[in-house]
Amino acid sequence: MPLLVDGHNLIGQVPGLSLADADDEAQLVMLLRRYSTAKRGRQVVVVFDRGVYGHPQQLNGYGITCHFARSPQDADAELIKRLRALKRPRDWTLVTSDRAIIREANDRGVRVIGSREFAQQLQAGSQRKAAPSLDEKREKPLSEAEVEEWLEFFRKRPKK
Repeated sequence: MPLLVDGHNLIGQVPGLSLADADDEAQLVMLLRRYSTAKRGRQVVVVFDRGVYGHPQQLNGYGITCHFARSPQDADAELIKRLRALKRPRDWTLVTSDRAIIREANDRGVRVIGSREFAQQLQAGSQRKAAPSLDEKREKPLSEAEVEEWLEFFRKRPKK
């Protein structure tokens, strides 16, 4: 089941993440990548208000697609527009705590998970990964291409 995520709404609920951090979007995307991978490549679409205009492709990949709006109001409008455009709304889950967006999702038959509840799921998955059992394989080191992708991301990212 693919996810549509209200990015900054979720960041405000994830312990350890802060909307004041310059790289809050990248930190959330890393958590979502782990989640997507653990859920066998679940598709995740994240809409952020404010942010790295014109550079979302630097955060895209591993099942995550990011979109940036120019203001919080634009992000809400973008989420509602995306909900209305879903071809199979019952196949999707929305992550937000914004009442207006939740109303729209309910009208369309989209399942809703509150940001706080989903943040707990992300944290639980992250903690399981952080403390692997002795029986689990060691994490594979990043490939040269992955290292280069992250280096390029941090070189080009504009300061907020």
